Amino acid sequence: MSPRSRDADPQAALSTATFHVLLALAGEDLHGYAILKEVERQSGGEVTLSTGTLYGILKRSLAEGWIVERRSRPAAEEDDERRRYYRLTPQGRAVAAAEAERLDRLVARARERRILGKVKPA
Repeated sequence: MSPRSRDADPQAALSTATFHVLLALAGEDLHGYAILKEVERQSGGEVTLSTGTLYGILKRSLAEGWIVERRSRPAAEEDDERRRYYRLTPQGRAVAAAEAERLDRLVARARERRILGKVKPA
């Protein structure tokens, strides 16, 4: 299901990759390569996005208004002029929150059906 289908159905699931990108941007503004590394870090290495997948997600997320390209840039000595930095919008945060809630309900149902056990203490 594409992210665009959320317009027709607000309960529609995001792709796993899109959700991970929105989660990565929920922490701070990042450029493309930093998003790839943050997704990998947050997922414990379970999710590794290709650059093609990432830039497709960024293009769609920009069109949906879930992210914006940041206008301000880091200091020149800390920046590469080729980089584009992205920021999660309030709408993007709401979309990510709705997806997290949907997943939370899904996990609760899995526990009710005894497919998934109780959470083990860390």
